Amino acid sequence: MINLQQVLALDFAYLDTFTSRTDTEWGSIFFNAEQPNYYDANHAHISDVCTDPESVIDEVIHYYQSINIIPRFYIYNVDYQERLLTELTSRGFGYEEFITPVQLWDRKVIETTHNNKISIELVTNINYDEALEIEGSIKEFGGKETIEKVFKAQFNHHAFTHYLLRYDGVACSTACIFDDGKLARMESVATIEQFRGKGLVGEIIRHIQREVVNRGLQDLWVIPINESVEKVYQRYGFQTVNKLKTGHAFLSGRSIKEIQG
Repeated sequence: MINLQQVLALDFAYLDTFTSRTDTEWGSIFFNAEQPNYYDANHAHISDVCTDPESVIDEVIHYYQSINIIPRFYIYNVDYQERLLTELTSRGFGYEEFITPVQLWDRKVIETTHNNKISIELVTNINYDEALEIEGSIKEFGGKETIEKVFKAQFNHHAFTHYLLRYDGVACSTACIFDDGKLARMESVATIEQFRGKGLVGEIIRHIQREVVNRGLQDLWVIPINESVEKVYQRYGFQTVNKLKTGHAFLSGRSIKEIQG
């Protein structure tokens, strides 16, 4: 089974592309003052057991409030964080937990008969707005206002390669590869609602998989947002290698489950 530190290393590399990080003795603080409402860009991450929750919480609250950002935590090893969770609750933090699947591709591309109505292209300056419109329409991503700045940062970053799928000439699906050394992660898989159910997600996943092989990348990872999406990816060769129990604490505002609908 893949361990937590391996998963977090690639996740932190991904987060570093659109937010800033301050490492501490107890974990890491991510922040992006230009995107205060984008939750993934603004969280304190605690993976080791927190031995001094009072001072850690004080530090995080002061840090975020000084830059007008709501204090939020991602907490790992939840079953051993009782002192931290008790202190957060006593201070009025909301709390929710997730079981997050981590999946690794088996490097087998499932070939099918090509559908002449489908074409896949790189996202460039020419089709940028079409790709942004698709990703901005997905409520699980947080909506266009939240996504726009992140998408721009990723588009201009060398570690991301975005793809756009057209069905009968209409732009309707996106996905991207994030690479860090020889490792890759599939991100931003999205299809607008009226084109779902046509097998388009499989077409763009297979395209991503071929690109990973052609570029000589070693592993392709994906972290689905829920178990329903996990089952979809399993049909395309992604094996679940771990399931992380993650806590999310927030001082105010909406929970992640509310943001995702």
